[in-house]
Amino acid sequence: MDRSLVLRFRAGQNIVITLISFAFSVSATRLFLELTGYPQLGGGELHIAHVLWGGLLLFAAALITIIFVNEWAATLSALIAGLGVGLFIDEVGKFITSTNDYFYPSAAPIIYVFFLLTVLLAFQVRQNRPKNTRSRMYEILEKFSEVLDRDLSAYEREELIQSLAEVSKNSDRKDLSDLAESLKLYLQKQPPQGNVLQPNLLDRLRMKLIRFERKFLSKPHLRLAIIVGLFGSAVWSLISPIFFFTISKNVAQLQVFYNELISNRLVRNASGLNWFEARVMMEGSLALVILVAAFLFLFKSEKLGSWLGMIGLIVGITMVNLLVFYFDQFSTIVLATFQFLVLVLIMRYRKRFILNDR
Repeated sequence: MDRSLVLRFRAGQNIVITLISFAFSVSATRLFLELTGYPQLGGGELHIAHVLWGGLLLFAAALITIIFVNEWAATLSALIAGLGVGLFIDEVGKFITSTNDYFYPSAAPIIYVFFLLTVLLAFQVRQNRPKNTRSRMYEILEKFSEVLDRDLSAYEREELIQSLAEVSKNSDRKDLSDLAESLKLYLQKQPPQGNVLQPNLLDRLRMKLIRFERKFLSKPHLRLAIIVGLFGSAVWSLISPIFFFTISKNVAQLQVFYNELISNRLVRNASGLNWFEARVMMEGSLALVILVAAFLFLFKSEKLGSWLGMIGLIVGITMVNLLVFYFDQFSTIVLATFQFLVLVLIMRYRKRFILNDR
């Protein structure tokens, strides 16, 4: 008996959907509450917090995959689960404080860390792994749902037949090889059930992005976008260090600034001030690294510039932003999103124009 775990065929796609809906849920919730003055649903002693709606969505996402076996069920569950976990974890400040403090400063970094861990999981799930006969048959049987739904195009039919032929040649599992051979013969006798391959929403979006990239992001254009993005990231990261350095020359202004940090409960003791100073130093150091990467790109040392830029942005996204989120709260979402987009541009540039030129 073999009960080892096997990844779903579309596991990578589904977790990306969860990530997107998770990010949207947290961002939209905070924006809505900020714009509407943090209204409360209920009256008197009754307060229906949005964590309840998050729990309800999570329960619905679990029920969908428990009850339905259709291919779309897992995708819908991923979407609803992302929305639910966003609504749930947005109220983490209430869960970790005895005063049920929704605005507790540590809440934003906790949510950000949780999101980064989910991103790491997505990278792990999307990695190409060697497949044995059993895992390949799992994937084939998942794809067979399109045969049952009479939605198998000619391309998908030939792809399935090829996969079954490869499995039937393996000798490590004679029972699965025989099953694959039987399924292959069945498919070969059946005509294609769909004339045109209908890509799903994510596939269509991916194809549009590829067409956009080929049309508008040639090597010079993409290089220029990266340089602008790196300089923008560096300038953004320099705002706090320059501001702190400017007011530090005036004792009165510095005292007023510290009082604001204390009144907003961002600093509670001397160690809190040390963390703020560490944030300023880290942002300043990060800005210098990214500036160097930008100048390397500017003077066409692209290989070294891309490495330095990626390292700087990854450190900024995973480490520096934790402190920035603590002090600046959810306004940092814009900065983190911008840094991530610049990182993606650099990775695409490396793949298209540096690694392929070897």
